[in-house]
Amino acid sequence: MWTYVLPDDMGNSPRTLRPDPMNNSAKTNTLPSVGTVCRAVLALTLATFVVGCGDSAQKQAAPPPPTVTVAKPVKRTVSDFDEYVGRFVAVNSVEVRARVSGYLDGIHFKDGQAVQKGDLLFTIDKRPFQNAVDQARANVNQAKSNLAFTEADYTRGQQLVRDKTITDQTFEQRSQAYRNAQASVANTEAAQRTAELDLEFTELRAPVNGRIGDRRVSPGNLVTGGTGGNTTLLATIVSTDPIRFEFTFDEASYLRYERLAKGSNNDISSSGTGAGTKVSLKLIDEQDFAHEGSMDFVDNVIDRATGTIRGRAVFANPNGVLTPGMFARVRVPASPPYEALLVPDAAIGTEQARRLVTVVNAENVVTLKYVTLGQVLPDGLRVIKDGLGPDDRVIVNGQLRARPGQKVTPQEQGAAPAAGAPAASAPPQGAKK
Repeated sequence: MWTYVLPDDMGNSPRTLRPDPMNNSAKTNTLPSVGTVCRAVLALTLATFVVGCGDSAQKQAAPPPPTVTVAKPVKRTVSDFDEYVGRFVAVNSVEVRARVSGYLDGIHFKDGQAVQKGDLLFTIDKRPFQNAVDQARANVNQAKSNLAFTEADYTRGQQLVRDKTITDQTFEQRSQAYRNAQASVANTEAAQRTAELDLEFTELRAPVNGRIGDRRVSPGNLVTGGTGGNTTLLATIVSTDPIRFEFTFDEASYLRYERLAKGSNNDISSSGTGAGTKVSLKLIDEQDFAHEGSMDFVDNVIDRATGTIRGRAVFANPNGVLTPGMFARVRVPASPPYEALLVPDAAIGTEQARRLVTVVNAENVVTLKYVTLGQVLPDGLRVIKDGLGPDDRVIVNGQLRARPGQKVTPQEQGAAPAAGAPAASAPPQGAKK
């Protein structure tokens, strides 16, 4: 039998452990030594201290400032523009109607084809009109024969009246017959020209260059002609090249254009909104104002009902894409050229009704600047009219990572990132993906 003495934790006398009298086995209960317990306690204490130091170090290590891309505003000479919506109209639009009545004999075009001035389009049965011409010519011959007889009788009467062979009354009768014969010849010749003109009108030819629509009447139908309001519409022709574009603008814009036109220190003064002002146009499925034209007319009266005035521009249309009645958007110069600052339109932010840009100051701290915007140019740059300086460094990439008052790492647009610095397009370290 052996005894293991262990001091009590409370400082009492040692306690003796003996084998269990109920256990007949030769096993004995053992406890760890004092040194083992002390070493375990010390190891636990050191581990707790080390873990606490690691947490404190992680809490004290702040993430690096986020990297953003900055760029200075671009200086460029620009002009302001106004945009309006309007419709294309044909320079010439003609309704093809017959001038004489008759039965339609033939159609000499295909629906929708391009026609030139003078091309034959329709023919009306010529036979009645040819008969009228022949009759008119016969009447002219008869009148000329009568004129020759009365002229000879009048000539003889002049000598006879001098010889007192005939009376003055008889001579006056011969003179009257001669004058009537002259009038009859003139009348029959006019009737002949009318008959010949009606015969010519049986062939309907294109009065202008353009594109013809579909036929409205088939051959064999009776066509009503003349100058009345119940004539038969056969087809329509519209010119396509050049083509006009009509739009309206308000009274305030009209006054601004007029003052610009009368100014002496701007390039628009020579033309204003009158003839010669260059304008550009885009269709509803286009992104850029690629069609170039010029103003050719501004109305002389402002509409009292709408307070607008009508303007018109002309555009070349060699391929026939621009069609009368088509909608489009036109851009009209609204200011003389001036030097402006431009930034990418994507760098513009919004705060309720105000527009702003985020800039980086000399201490690399983010600040906000409220700006007055101008137009967007085709290359995606936005004109800044007020609120921005030429030396301001505008954040053009990484605005979401830059908060006002926060320090950032600016990187010039187009420059290679510094060694060890994260790319501007990458999320900051520690951010959740």
